[in-house]
Amino acid sequence: MERVGFRLQVKKSMMAEYKVRHENVWADMLQALTDTGWHNYSLFLDESDGTLIGYVECEDFEASLAAMGATEVNARWQADMVSFFESLPGATADKSFTRLNHVFYLP
Repeated sequence: MERVGFRLQVKKSMMAEYKVRHENVWADMLQALTDTGWHNYSLFLDESDGTLIGYVECEDFEASLAAMGATEVNARWQADMVSFFESLPGATADKSFTRLNHVFYLP
């Protein structure tokens, strides 16, 4: 199992609404994440500056990311969420995050 951490930057002005959106993630989005191999997926938001840290476990992260990227629901979700983030060089959050180096795991 691959453990992956990543970072994005949520606009400070959008943090409250970002949290609200994640209280009601679309059922078809949740199903697509599960179907494409995303497990123990978590997001953590630093409300002092908008830093968003994501964590996910996958058998093969690149394959799961690609499979998710091929879904119609992901395209809708990414389009709906793009305005929440600071600069996205990859045009959407799923193509713009900074992957973090995994340095420790306590099983």
